[in-house]
Amino acid sequence: MKVLMFGWEYPPHVFGGLATANFGISQGLHAQGDVETVLCLPHPFGDEDRSACRIVAMNCVPIAWRDVNYDYVKERVGNIMDPDYYYRLRDHIYADFNYMHVNDLGCMEFAGGYPSNLHEEINNYSIIAGVVARTEEFDIIHAHDWLTYPAGINAKHVSGKPLCIHVHATDFDRSRGKVNPTVYAIEKDGMDNADCIMCVSELTRQTVIHQYHQDPRKCFTMHNAVYPLRQELQDIPRPDHTGKEKVVTFLGRITMQKGPEYFVEAANMVLQRTRNVRFCMAGSGDMMDAMIYLAAERGIADRFHFPGFMRGKQVYECLKDSDVYVMPSVSEPFGISPLEAMQCGTPTIISKQSGCAEILDNCIKVDYWDIHALADAIYSICSNESLFTYLKEEGKREVDQITWEKVGARIKNLYERVLAGDI
Repeated sequence: MKVLMFGWEYPPHVFGGLATANFGISQGLHAQGDVETVLCLPHPFGDEDRSACRIVAMNCVPIAWRDVNYDYVKERVGNIMDPDYYYRLRDHIYADFNYMHVNDLGCMEFAGGYPSNLHEEINNYSIIAGVVARTEEFDIIHAHDWLTYPAGINAKHVSGKPLCIHVHATDFDRSRGKVNPTVYAIEKDGMDNADCIMCVSELTRQTVIHQYHQDPRKCFTMHNAVYPLRQELQDIPRPDHTGKEKVVTFLGRITMQKGPEYFVEAANMVLQRTRNVRFCMAGSGDMMDAMIYLAAERGIADRFHFPGFMRGKQVYECLKDSDVYVMPSVSEPFGISPLEAMQCGTPTIISKQSGCAEILDNCIKVDYWDIHALADAIYSICSNESLFTYLKEEGKREVDQITWEKVGARIKNLYERVLAGDI
């Protein structure tokens, strides 16, 4: 089975949780042994792990015919794409796109990540998807999140192949219900055109059914997973904080959806009971300055640390250095970071309003708004060694069974049902 997959980001260039999930799904499908994935990305850098998929650099796909020699093409795109593939793509341009802003190779540039002209890049990406869909031979299309839905739709129209979309989040999650009508329209159009909708949690599935008016029979819950820690990450030591200051960590985007203010308020309550705890708010986002001011207003700035955005090994060093990990998200479609924390042996507290709460047992779950319960949970883990040890050991044991290989098998099964007309 061959899958044409549309993604937006991919490790090691991580801008959000989508990169981690896309990598895990690609690895999980590859583990099935008979699934070949062609992954389209707007701006790959050439250093991506390509063991599980073949990557198509959409910024190197010609949409306007140019007479260029092989050596020049190799010099320009050879580090991220086979020059022969450039010429193969050039033969499948399906319309006159010379009016678009293309470079000397007839290709469109992408900034990578989430630039200010994001909607323009989404539209450009969808145009290029048509060229790729006419060139490649594949059985099914898989599009990740609203950024790639227009590309998936165009590929479906060009090829006649079925479209599966993967809902990692909706604008209802990102905006606390104050949806952007443009984004909502793109999301709904993707869902309306999809033959199968995969949702990262039952929470998200219900949002898709009720807020986007989709047929429940084509909506499926597809929980995320976590991939095994590389040896170098396993070798990161866990400091022993017995009898010392405890470290409690929030790690993620410091934005409304993630509930950072509840973390600060709970921290203030804990620090009224004991000063033997330090709080770390790792990440960046539009609420970072407000959280720094809030910590100062509560008189706990001397117990708070704001190390900024972390990536790669830094994330795991931070998690292993923590005695408690907290994810107080207001609306979290899934949330992979708690699984990563538990994998590191870090006791974890999550909000009941998160998708991962549906599959995790060996962690503490509280309502995001209940700062009293959150403070109690933090204080209990920090002051009770038996509770700390239980959550550390049982949490790790549980999450080690939640693998992308199992997710890949479930996704492949859905592909087969779509192709057989069972959905």
